[in-house]
Amino acid sequence: MNPFDRLYMSGGGLPAPRPGYLPDLLRGYLPEPFPSLNSESGRAALSGAVHGTTILAFHFSEGVLVAGDRRATASNRIMSNRVDKILEIDSSALLAISGSPAMALEMGRILDHSLKFYRRSQLAEISLEGKLRILAQLLKDNLPMAVEGIGAVAPLFIARDGDAVRIYFYDILGAHFEGVEFSVGGSGSPEVQGILRFLDRWGDKNLRSLTREEALLLSLRLLETASYFDSATGGVGGQDPVYPVVRILTPQALETVSDEQISALYRSEVMRVR
Repeated sequence: MNPFDRLYMSGGGLPAPRPGYLPDLLRGYLPEPFPSLNSESGRAALSGAVHGTTILAFHFSEGVLVAGDRRATASNRIMSNRVDKILEIDSSALLAISGSPAMALEMGRILDHSLKFYRRSQLAEISLEGKLRILAQLLKDNLPMAVEGIGAVAPLFIARDGDAVRIYFYDILGAHFEGVEFSVGGSGSPEVQGILRFLDRWGDKNLRSLTREEALLLSLRLLETASYFDSATGGVGGQDPVYPVVRILTPQALETVSDEQISALYRSEVMRVR
């Protein structure tokens, strides 16, 4: 039984509301999400922290496409090529992670639980601004780990806002900004950011005019370009092909692009030799 169900089945009802952010309210019912560096678990994290790159999000004709490679590294070691860096939040938002997957996954879990708690207790959906502030507070709580260089997270947050879909990016201090047309993160982001800026400004089509297939193909080519220049970004190898995660958020739906569709595009358009 999860902590939220215990609240409703304990007979005492919900605790009296307290001022502050939802993570503060939840702190009494959930395990401490981010260990202190003075704790045993915090010191253990110092040896071999894992980081992941590269993520991107941009508007196209139907909504916003969000994609990420699947590599996680620790120093010069490849720890995994199967990390899902695009997390679904409450079926109405996506959290794209760069940095420490462990910390980011925990933030995603707390954020998702926070939204469910608000819905149950207030019988209403939390506003977009409320979602942004919860994530900002989680990033602030993680600052000690980020300063040590072992738990930094700089996510992208993509969410519905009425009939629109918006892209936001964060710094490690919790400040958020809206990426109007696109946003990128991770060590492979400089190449991706430059290409997106060039295409949106001087390409045959701006990003919002791209069809679904054009947007999907562009995202795969961008990630492949990043992997060529950045060793921490995973490409698609021939022996054990692991494809990027691509999700699409529209005002009506949230969709994960299948590996079969991505594989077909890789073989026909991305990996072909001229």
